Amino acid sequence: MNRAAKVGTVGTCTALLVLGGYGAYNIVHGLTSGAMGNAQTKAAHSFDPATVSTSPPSDAKAVKLTRAFLDSWSQQHLDAAADDTDTPHTAAPALKGYTEGLRLTTLTFGQVVSAGPSTVTSGATKVTFNVTAEVAGGTWTYPSAVAVLQSADGRPAVHWNNSVLYPGLGDDQSLTAGKLPADVSTAEVVASDGKTDLTTFPSLRDIAATIRKNAKPSGGSTGTGVAVVNADGDGVRTLKVFSKGRTPKIKTTIDAHVQSVAESAVKDSPLRGKPAGAVALDWRSGHILAIAHTGADGDIALNGIKSPGSTMKIITSAALFDKVGLTPSSPAPCTDSITANSQTFHNDPGVRANPTSTIAQAFTVSCNTSFIKDGFHYLVSNGDASALHDEAVNVFGLGSWSIGGGVATTDPSIPPDVQDGDQAAQFIGQGKVTATPLFMASVAATVRNAGFRQPVILPGQHQDTAPQQISSRTAGYLQSMMRSVATSGTAAPRLGGLDGVGAKTGTAEEADHTNGWLTAYDSRIAVAALVEGGSSGVDSAGYVVRHLLTGS
Repeated sequence: MNRAAKVGTVGTCTALLVLGGYGAYNIVHGLTSGAMGNAQTKAAHSFDPATVSTSPPSDAKAVKLTRAFLDSWSQQHLDAAADDTDTPHTAAPALKGYTEGLRLTTLTFGQVVSAGPSTVTSGATKVTFNVTAEVAGGTWTYPSAVAVLQSADGRPAVHWNNSVLYPGLGDDQSLTAGKLPADVSTAEVVASDGKTDLTTFPSLRDIAATIRKNAKPSGGSTGTGVAVVNADGDGVRTLKVFSKGRTPKIKTTIDAHVQSVAESAVKDSPLRGKPAGAVALDWRSGHILAIAHTGADGDIALNGIKSPGSTMKIITSAALFDKVGLTPSSPAPCTDSITANSQTFHNDPGVRANPTSTIAQAFTVSCNTSFIKDGFHYLVSNGDASALHDEAVNVFGLGSWSIGGGVATTDPSIPPDVQDGDQAAQFIGQGKVTATPLFMASVAATVRNAGFRQPVILPGQHQDTAPQQISSRTAGYLQSMMRSVATSGTAAPRLGGLDGVGAKTGTAEEADHTNGWLTAYDSRIAVAALVEGGSSGVDSAGYVVRHLLTGS
């Protein structure tokens, strides 16, 4: 990057477009002949800034002084030009920085005319002019202006500020010419195909903006021209483009086709406009393939923190297998109701009592009382109900994830110290248990992959690991039970007949409405969907998940 012109205070002059030519001079010649001119000017000029008159100089006086200032500047008699200002010690290095930052060869000023009393600088006359500068890469022209003051004894001076160099130049900003500095704000955030702009998807516009601010772009070139840079050399804005470059890109894990399907899925007509959120993952890698949502409360796919209902029975079952040694054929009687810690729990409508039910059978029909009975009996000991939390952390990676690019996600919660009725309610995804579609998609992915891979949206982003790998035994049990849910259980009305699909539905009561959940996987992806006010999981989130599994 070229050395830039360092400047001081924010400018206060308004620039007008002007035409004509004045004061052209070759910079190389000016640099060799400037010393004599500087000495002559210093001897001939003196301005006392402590005795500024409140009366502006006449138009003729202001124009004459401005012409002298511009003539010295164009000839690169920079000390002489600085002596025509009210702060020579500030003006001289700024004028030098202008020359060096732009790699200036020729400077021409045109049509120097008075614009009358300044409306910005009190007691000054405004003089406008235009600038033509031959800089690295091409010719740059722009309008500018100065404010001319006079001292009490009538001596005029250009009031120095950054606008003398370029209108509106800010504190600690510089001008540079040639290769333009990288401007992260112009980077294009794209899908994994390297070309599809994420802002074309409504659900990803805010996410793309966040990634653009926080991730480093690669590839591309910014071309050549003139730009304003800050004190660190970062691009502030481009003033002139001589040659266009290629837009830098930030590649994400998003699959453009899967994302397109997801955008359509959360708007599926059976949902009747209810807020919905869905996430799709590559269960092998943890790469986020799609994030889609509707509703007025933000991104519920990543931040819709709700009770997940019976989808939590995946983790409850895993805890029963890992911590107690039960199997899918272990008894789990399904009764119409059950009381634990003085709180009575019931099943969802349509679930029939089955006193000889096994864990696998209870999972298939989503019997709440079965999982409360086994969970409360085996996983709560002397008031300690932390076993479900421990299983979620150690095997399913529950924690504070960073998916990359500064994209915010809300952490799920399975508290280790639940009390009273919540000790039983947690096993069916109620009470103080909360989750997001992102987390539940990861739960399904962990089962299908036989191991946790933390979801990420940027390839190469750090992925937290779970303290222990899910055992092949437990993964096999869960895959078999989730397959039964899809083929003959609660998810069958939407997912029956789809090859290689495992699933778990969930229904959770919240205030005056019900939220529907469904998480599933097939041979390629793991998905989860939440529909607020969605009656049951299969009759709301089921439509979203089927759309994703069949359309992607």
